[in-house]
Amino acid sequence: MKEKIQVMGRFLSGMVMPVIGAFIAWGLITALFIETGWLPNEKLAELVSPMSTYLLPLLIAYTGGKMIHDTRGGVIGAIATMGVIVGADIPMFMGAMIVGPLSAWIMKKFDQAIDGKVKAGFEMLVNNFSLGILGAILAVIAMLGVTPLVSALNSAMEAGVNFFVQRNLLPLASILIEPAKVLFLNNAINHGIFSPMGIQQIEEFGKSVFFLLEANPGPGIGILLAYCLAGKGSAKSSAPGAAIIHFFGGIHEIYFPYILMNPVLILAAIAGGATGVFVNVLLGSGLTAPASPGSIIAILAMCPKGGYIPVLAGVLSAGAVSFAIALPILKLTGKDGDIEESQKKMQEMKQESKGIKVENEVSEVKKSASEVNKIVFACDAGMGSSAMGATVLRKKLKEAGVDVEVVHSPVSSIPADADLVVTHNELGERAKHSNPNAQIVLIQNFLGAPEYDEIVKQLTEK
Repeated sequence: MKEKIQVMGRFLSGMVMPVIGAFIAWGLITALFIETGWLPNEKLAELVSPMSTYLLPLLIAYTGGKMIHDTRGGVIGAIATMGVIVGADIPMFMGAMIVGPLSAWIMKKFDQAIDGKVKAGFEMLVNNFSLGILGAILAVIAMLGVTPLVSALNSAMEAGVNFFVQRNLLPLASILIEPAKVLFLNNAINHGIFSPMGIQQIEEFGKSVFFLLEANPGPGIGILLAYCLAGKGSAKSSAPGAAIIHFFGGIHEIYFPYILMNPVLILAAIAGGATGVFVNVLLGSGLTAPASPGSIIAILAMCPKGGYIPVLAGVLSAGAVSFAIALPILKLTGKDGDIEESQKKMQEMKQESKGIKVENEVSEVKKSASEVNKIVFACDAGMGSSAMGATVLRKKLKEAGVDVEVVHSPVSSIPADADLVVTHNELGERAKHSNPNAQIVLIQNFLGAPEYDEIVKQLTEK
């Protein structure tokens, strides 16, 4: 079930994350040139509305369609989404996330139905006209039939959110957000749910607190600082480096293993997250665009004029509460601090309780050095912890004189030519489904896993 949720969440966030740069560009233009911005300019502010109404939804639709059926899927997804955009009077991000992939799926089924039935020489004619005709039909259907449904759904969600906001109950969202993050659903939550909701708020308020619900680095930094003082063994020694990477690099995945090693710490994360949300709502904090990655640098870059102090207050309060709760927990539980071993033992007990044989979950015969030409690091989004791990291993291989390509990618789209895949233990099953022919190496800590040395040894053996 968790794997299915991860796949769905990854699909939703996968439509947004590749175009985050466009969201940031729009956020910067908004922060700078609107009436209350840093450099108010009525002419340049005219960019804001068209970008949120047309550019961003079409980019989402194209990306979602391309995930289903390559370029043809992306094109028809954008065409059909135009019908939703024109038929509505609000930014149709949700409509794009529904219509884009759905249209691409219909196009894919049509292409499969006529495959091998088109006479030689007519392929381009059929391809172009089938996409054009089907795209026009779907755009009309979307405008007349889908738009009212999506608008109603959007209104219902907005009413639900307002219910919590007006009653100051939004901090309760941390009860769901923080545990979900630790299960590697952070990108799905942030970019699949909160970013589209936040962007619609920008149109009305010029900023949105939704961009801070998941991206706030406070809960994580509090737990890592507690490990710096009260941790033991490798957990304590690795915590300072992890804290720097988490807070300034924005790679939240790096603190997840520290919670998984001592699950009671999830209470500290929830309390810290709820405190941060409460302070943000109380002070009217908000960002002008998604902060990706969730670095303090990215967060401050997306602050509106006059918004630095409220946003910093939300981060610092979340970190302080998280630290205050995590510190006594670490002292009382007396964990030995061996993050890799503790993680492995916990995962084995967890899976054995479900009747799963850990040693057979992703068992692979080790490949010889001559068989490994490409190593792929895979994480949920393929942009954060996997990029960091790839850098660490690449350096170790270089020092050992091993010339092997090391790249990073999303766990759901591992390249077919990958010979060896390195991923987190929580993502092992998805990695196996994504590339069943590769050797899978499961790790617990992307920053300093002992398996890195084992890989180097494997590739240097004759």
